[in-house]
Amino acid sequence: MPAMQSSTTGSHLAIPQVMKVLTTCRHPDPWNPWRRLWTENGSGSGVLVGPNEILTGAHVVDDATFLQVQRIADPDKVEAKVKAVCHDCDLALLTVSDERILRGARPVEVGELCNFRDKVTVVGFPIGGEEVSITEGVVSRVEMQRYVHSAREHLAIQIDAAINPGNSGGPVFRNGKVVGIAFQKQPNAEAMGAMVPAPLIRRFLDGVAQGRPTDVPTLSLRTQGLENPELRTRLGLGPDEGGVRIATVEYGGPAWGVLQPDDVLLAIDGLRVGANGTVLYRERFRTMYNVVYGDHFAGDELEVEILRERAPRKLRLRLQPMASLVGLPAHDRMPSYFIFGGLVFQPLSLDLLKVFAESPPPALMNELINGVRREDRQQVIVLTSILADGINTGYEEARYSLVETVNGRRPRDMRHFVSLVEGAGAKLEVRTAGHAMLALDTAAAAAALPLILERYGVPRDRSADLAR
Repeated sequence: MPAMQSSTTGSHLAIPQVMKVLTTCRHPDPWNPWRRLWTENGSGSGVLVGPNEILTGAHVVDDATFLQVQRIADPDKVEAKVKAVCHDCDLALLTVSDERILRGARPVEVGELCNFRDKVTVVGFPIGGEEVSITEGVVSRVEMQRYVHSAREHLAIQIDAAINPGNSGGPVFRNGKVVGIAFQKQPNAEAMGAMVPAPLIRRFLDGVAQGRPTDVPTLSLRTQGLENPELRTRLGLGPDEGGVRIATVEYGGPAWGVLQPDDVLLAIDGLRVGANGTVLYRERFRTMYNVVYGDHFAGDELEVEILRERAPRKLRLRLQPMASLVGLPAHDRMPSYFIFGGLVFQPLSLDLLKVFAESPPPALMNELINGVRREDRQQVIVLTSILADGINTGYEEARYSLVETVNGRRPRDMRHFVSLVEGAGAKLEVRTAGHAMLALDTAAAAAALPLILERYGVPRDRSADLAR
């Protein structure tokens, strides 16, 4: 593989479409979901792809309170706003308030999906300097990868060029066209980065132009590979047939009530599924079958072929945004929470799990790995913290516990949980998965609440999404 080459240039004429994105943001505080953390200043990169349309990374502008754009070798900065965003595949589209800054810059075209060993050029503004940086690399892998920003799996392209802070959101060029947007570095690897590929960029830009939803949809399935010969035989597959077993179907997803456990997924969107769960995508790359979701929008119909009780069937399912038991990372919005008697309850989410770093409570991790969204359990409720007061003395050890019941009833989701607490009558009894029992006199807890909120600087007892 050829060695990576790097250079810098201050030429305003070389690549005038590439711009620096300067950000001011305030992220929510998962521990104290009623407030935001300190103000942070950062920067990323972007590229002009349409009249007053600058493409960058969603993580670059996430939770932004103020945005500016700066041209190469130009001291002036212009305020920018987010026109559209797709957090799922880490893309955002910006507009500037004063289009004079775009003079002399013609929008670039979006190219095609790269092949292995294609030479590409990464352009951006990595931290540590003011000038634009140009780094050359080679495509080394095209496959499904987990996007850090959304925790979703999508098609990504690995290149042997580093993606450093500040480079993110910047374009990757091939033959003068944008074939990717730099979005994350490869962990534990030197001079390796990843880019959002052209098909996802095209889908995002087309969706914005057509007014389509930007979320990448899904069938909300979990599947099991069928490489074991005995398991294949048990499900009715021949020795040379592919397919994967449907393990679970998430409640509320497009496959709910249509597909069922032990069905075998034989084909999806016209592509045959291998026993290891892969398909031959665009007749070039073998990767996981969920790659097809990135070619569609919510509301599109997708054809699947299944084997049920040894009989083949063809079905059409309408794709929807992802619905999961454990919440995906939240962006551009505050977390959900509810406080009663100084007890702070939140739905379990990946944002919440991140604050535990390397040692999240096993019960919470078990829900992430094994939990399935059901009609009677659409969110997991967690007691995340306790605002100490005489009303909740002795309950400290129940922190980070999963709520099992409220006065004997299982909460379906946060809204249902709040309604159970507020409709509890004179006595409230919350039992947790850790076998703790939290007993509160509801009148006394309600009377103590205003003082508790004032003492800890909490503006209200619940998040806006749970407002009465």
